Amino acid sequence: MSVRIKRVYDEADPADGFRVLVDRIWPRGVSKENAHVDEWLKEIGPSTELRKWYGHEKERFDEFRTRYIAELTHNDAVEQLRGYLSEHPDVTLVFSAHDSETSQAAVLRDYLAGSG
Repeated sequence: MSVRIKRVYDEADPADGFRVLVDRIWPRGVSKENAHVDEWLKEIGPSTELRKWYGHEKERFDEFRTRYIAELTHNDAVEQLRGYLSEHPDVTLVFSAHDSETSQAAVLRDYLAGSG
C-alpha cells in the first residue's frame, strides 16, 4: 500500500492511483473535472474552527498537528479512508494548501502510517 500527498493544482498522473480530496472546502479555481479526484472525503478534513485557527501559519503547525490528530481519533471518515486504502494499492491524498509538509494531508498521511 502506498499513500502519497499531492496538491490538487498539480497535474494528475496515473501513478497517483485512487485520488481522494481531503479538504472540507472545494479548492478555489479548480473544476471538478480538472481536479481528477475519485472521492471527495470532506469529513476527514480538519474542523472549520481548527482550520481557521491554524491559517497555515508555520509556527502553529505542531499544535495544529496535535489538535488534528485528536480530531481524527474520533472521526468516522478515517475508517472510510482506510477502506479505500485496502481496496487500492496506490492512494493519493489531494489537498489545496501551498506547503505540502505543513498541510493536513501530511498529518493525515503520517497518521495512517502509524507515525501520527
